[in-house]
Amino acid sequence: MQRQDVELATLAGSVLSRESAAVAALAGTAEAGIVEVAHRVLAIPGKVVTTGSGTSGIMAERLAHLLSVCGTPAVYLPAMDALHGAMGAITASDLVIAISKTGRSSEMTDLVHRLVARGVDVVAVTECPGSPFAAAATTVTALPATAREADPGDMIALASTLAVGAWGDALAVVAMALRGHTLHDVVDSHPAGGVGHRGHRPGDESAPVVRV
Repeated sequence: MQRQDVELATLAGSVLSRESAAVAALAGTAEAGIVEVAHRVLAIPGKVVTTGSGTSGIMAERLAHLLSVCGTPAVYLPAMDALHGAMGAITASDLVIAISKTGRSSEMTDLVHRLVARGVDVVAVTECPGSPFAAAATTVTALPATAREADPGDMIALASTLAVGAWGDALAVVAMALRGHTLHDVVDSHPAGGVGHRGHRPGDESAPVVRV
Protein backbone atom coordinates (compact mmCIF):
# COMPACT_ATOMS: atom_id res chain seq x y z
CA MET A 1 0.00 0.00 0.00
CA GLN A 2 1.11 3.54 -0.68
CA ARG A 3 1.75 5.79 2.30
CA GLN A 4 -1.45 7.72 1.68
CA ASP A 5 -3.43 4.49 1.54
CA VAL A 6 -1.91 3.36 4.82
CA GLU A 7 -3.01 6.60 6.43
CA LEU A 8 -6.48 6.22 4.96
CA ALA A 9 -6.68 2.66 6.23
CA THR A 10 -5.76 3.93 9.69
CA LEU A 11 -8.53 6.52 9.41
CA ALA A 12 -11.02 3.83 8.39
CA GLY A 13 -9.94 1.71 11.34
CA SER A 14 -10.45 4.60 13.75
CA VAL A 15 -14.00 5.08 12.45
CA LEU A 16 -14.76 1.39 12.94
CA SER A 17 -13.36 1.47 16.47
CA ARG A 18 -15.38 4.52 17.44
CA GLU A 19 -18.57 3.09 16.02
CA SER A 20 -18.17 -0.28 17.75
CA ALA A 21 -17.58 1.59 21.02
CA ALA A 22 -20.81 3.55 20.58
CA VAL A 23 -22.81 0.36 20.16
CA ALA A 24 -20.99 -1.34 23.05
CA ALA A 25 -21.93 1.57 25.33
CA LEU A 26 -25.56 0.43 25.18
CA ALA A 27 -24.80 -2.84 26.95
CA GLY A 28 -25.43 -2.53 30.64
CA THR A 29 -27.32 0.76 30.31
CA ALA A 30 -30.20 0.36 27.86
CA GLU A 31 -31.66 -3.06 28.64
CA ALA A 32 -34.26 -2.06 31.24
CA GLY A 33 -35.57 0.73 29.04
CA ILE A 34 -35.85 -1.62 26.08
CA VAL A 35 -37.91 -4.10 28.09
CA GLU A 36 -40.18 -1.30 29.34
CA VAL A 37 -40.88 -0.08 25.82
CA ALA A 38 -41.41 -3.66 24.60
CA HIS A 39 -44.10 -4.20 27.25
CA ARG A 40 -45.82 -1.01 26.13
CA VAL A 41 -45.64 -2.14 22.52
CA LEU A 42 -47.49 -5.32 23.39
CA ALA A 43 -50.06 -3.54 25.54
CA ILE A 44 -51.41 -1.20 22.85
CA PRO A 45 -54.55 -2.18 20.91
CA GLY A 46 -53.33 -0.40 17.78
CA LYS A 47 -50.09 -0.24 15.83
CA VAL A 48 -46.63 1.20 16.38
CA VAL A 49 -45.80 4.30 14.38
CA THR A 50 -42.15 5.32 14.13
CA THR A 51 -41.06 8.79 13.10
CA GLY A 52 -38.00 10.98 12.76
CA SER A 53 -36.22 13.46 10.51
CA GLY A 54 -33.02 13.15 8.51
CA THR A 55 -30.81 10.25 9.54
CA SER A 56 -33.02 9.57 12.56
CA GLY A 57 -35.92 9.22 10.15
CA ILE A 58 -34.01 6.60 8.18
CA MET A 59 -33.42 4.65 11.37
CA ALA A 60 -37.07 5.05 12.36
CA GLU A 61 -38.12 3.59 9.01
CA ARG A 62 -35.73 0.68 9.53
CA LEU A 63 -37.16 0.08 13.00
CA ALA A 64 -40.73 -0.06 11.67
CA HIS A 65 -39.69 -2.70 9.15
CA LEU A 66 -37.87 -4.84 11.71
CA LEU A 67 -40.72 -4.62 14.22
CA SER A 68 -43.11 -5.83 11.53
CA VAL A 69 -40.78 -8.68 10.56
CA CYS A 70 -40.59 -9.70 14.22
CA GLY A 71 -44.36 -9.76 14.70
CA THR A 72 -45.22 -6.22 15.80
CA PRO A 73 -47.38 -4.28 13.32
CA ALA A 74 -45.51 -1.04 12.66
CA VAL A 75 -45.38 1.71 10.05
CA TYR A 76 -43.05 4.63 9.45
CA LEU A 77 -44.35 8.17 9.09
CA PRO A 78 -41.88 10.97 8.24
CA ALA A 79 -42.22 13.90 10.61
CA MET A 80 -42.83 16.48 7.89
CA ASP A 81 -45.44 14.31 6.21
CA ALA A 82 -47.18 14.00 9.57
CA LEU A 83 -47.17 17.78 9.99
CA HIS A 84 -48.66 18.13 6.52
CA GLY A 85 -51.76 16.18 7.47
CA ALA A 86 -50.62 12.57 7.67
CA MET A 87 -50.77 12.57 11.48
CA GLY A 88 -54.46 11.91 10.93
CA ALA A 89 -53.45 8.28 10.42
CA ILE A 90 -52.33 8.09 14.05
CA THR A 91 -54.95 7.35 16.70
CA ALA A 92 -54.99 7.23 20.48
CA SER A 93 -54.81 3.43 20.28
CA ASP A 94 -51.36 3.63 18.64
CA LEU A 95 -47.90 4.01 20.17
CA VAL A 96 -45.49 6.44 18.53
CA ILE A 97 -41.74 5.89 18.81
CA ALA A 98 -40.06 9.16 17.85
CA ILE A 99 -36.30 9.32 17.31
CA SER A 100 -34.12 12.43 17.53
CA LYS A 101 -30.47 12.32 18.57
CA THR A 102 -30.24 15.88 19.90
CA GLY A 103 -33.91 16.61 20.43
CA ARG A 104 -33.40 19.96 18.70
CA SER A 105 -35.38 19.35 15.52
CA SER A 106 -38.22 21.85 15.73
CA GLU A 107 -40.48 19.74 13.52
CA MET A 108 -40.06 16.76 15.84
CA THR A 109 -40.89 18.82 18.92
CA ASP A 110 -43.92 20.32 17.20
CA LEU A 111 -45.14 16.92 16.06
CA VAL A 112 -44.76 15.32 19.48
CA HIS A 113 -46.57 18.24 21.16
CA ARG A 114 -49.48 17.85 18.76
CA LEU A 115 -49.68 14.08 19.07
CA VAL A 116 -49.68 14.14 22.87
CA ALA A 117 -52.38 16.82 22.79
CA ARG A 118 -54.46 14.41 20.69
CA GLY A 119 -54.11 11.72 23.36
CA VAL A 120 -51.38 9.71 21.61
CA ASP A 121 -48.70 7.99 23.69
CA VAL A 122 -45.26 9.05 22.41
CA VAL A 123 -41.92 7.50 23.37
CA ALA A 124 -39.04 9.87 22.66
CA VAL A 125 -35.74 8.11 21.92
CA THR A 126 -32.87 10.57 22.27
CA GLU A 127 -29.40 11.22 23.63
CA CYS A 128 -30.68 14.48 25.16
CA PRO A 129 -33.40 13.74 27.75
CA GLY A 130 -33.45 17.41 28.76
CA SER A 131 -34.36 18.63 25.27
CA PRO A 132 -37.70 20.26 24.29
CA PHE A 133 -38.42 17.20 22.17
CA ALA A 134 -38.06 14.88 25.14
CA ALA A 135 -40.08 17.20 27.39
CA ALA A 136 -42.98 17.08 24.94
CA ALA A 137 -43.24 13.27 24.96
CA THR A 138 -45.14 11.08 27.40
CA THR A 139 -42.08 8.90 27.99
CA VAL A 140 -38.37 9.38 27.35
CA THR A 141 -35.85 6.64 26.55
CA ALA A 142 -32.40 8.16 27.02
CA LEU A 143 -29.53 6.58 25.09
CA PRO A 144 -25.89 7.01 26.15
CA ALA A 145 -24.46 10.19 24.70
CA THR A 146 -22.20 9.47 21.74
CA ALA A 147 -18.64 10.72 22.32
CA ARG A 148 -17.98 13.93 20.38
CA GLU A 149 -15.08 12.38 18.53
CA ALA A 150 -17.25 9.47 17.39
CA ASP A 151 -19.36 11.68 15.12
CA PRO A 152 -17.06 14.20 13.35
CA GLY A 153 -17.60 17.69 14.70
CA ASP A 154 -20.55 16.34 16.70
CA MET A 155 -22.60 17.03 13.58
CA ILE A 156 -22.50 13.99 11.30
CA ALA A 157 -24.67 11.17 12.67
CA LEU A 158 -22.43 8.14 12.21
CA ALA A 159 -21.78 6.22 15.42
CA SER A 160 -24.99 7.54 16.97
CA THR A 161 -26.95 6.12 14.04
CA LEU A 162 -25.56 2.64 14.65
CA ALA A 163 -26.32 2.93 18.36
CA VAL A 164 -29.98 3.81 17.86
CA GLY A 165 -30.18 1.05 15.25
CA ALA A 166 -28.85 -1.48 17.75
CA TRP A 167 -31.34 -0.21 20.33
CA GLY A 168 -34.14 -0.79 17.84
CA ASP A 169 -32.85 -4.26 16.99
CA ALA A 170 -32.95 -5.21 20.66
CA LEU A 171 -36.46 -3.80 21.01
CA ALA A 172 -37.70 -5.82 18.02
CA VAL A 173 -36.23 -9.06 19.37
CA VAL A 174 -37.50 -8.51 22.93
CA ALA A 175 -40.99 -7.74 21.63
CA MET A 176 -40.75 -10.87 19.49
CA ALA A 177 -39.89 -12.93 22.56
CA LEU A 178 -42.76 -11.46 24.57
CA ARG A 179 -45.22 -12.25 21.77
CA GLY A 180 -43.93 -15.79 21.34
CA HIS A 181 -43.43 -14.96 17.68
CA THR A 182 -41.50 -17.86 16.14
CA LEU A 183 -39.11 -18.15 13.24
CA HIS A 184 -41.86 -20.07 11.45
CA ASP A 185 -44.06 -16.99 11.88
CA VAL A 186 -41.28 -14.83 10.45
CA VAL A 187 -41.03 -16.96 7.33
CA ASP A 188 -44.82 -17.00 6.96
CA SER A 189 -44.84 -13.21 6.57
CA HIS A 190 -41.46 -13.07 4.79
CA PRO A 191 -41.69 -15.75 2.06
CA ALA A 192 -39.51 -13.92 -0.46
CA GLY A 193 -35.74 -13.61 -0.66
CA GLY A 194 -33.15 -15.36 1.43
CA VAL A 195 -35.35 -15.58 4.53
CA GLY A 196 -38.11 -17.39 2.70
CA HIS A 197 -35.61 -19.66 0.96
CA ARG A 198 -33.93 -20.67 4.21
CA GLY A 199 -37.24 -21.18 5.97
CA HIS A 200 -38.46 -23.67 3.40
CA ARG A 201 -35.38 -25.85 3.17
CA PRO A 202 -35.75 -29.39 4.53
CA GLY A 203 -34.67 -29.57 8.14
CA ASP A 204 -35.29 -25.92 8.93
CA GLU A 205 -38.64 -26.69 10.55
CA SER A 206 -36.78 -27.24 13.82
CA ALA A 207 -35.10 -23.84 13.71
CA PRO A 208 -34.94 -22.34 17.21
CA VAL A 209 -37.59 -19.86 18.29
CA VAL A 210 -37.19 -16.85 20.52
CA ARG A 211 -38.51 -17.58 23.98
CA VAL A 212 -38.51 -15.91 27.39
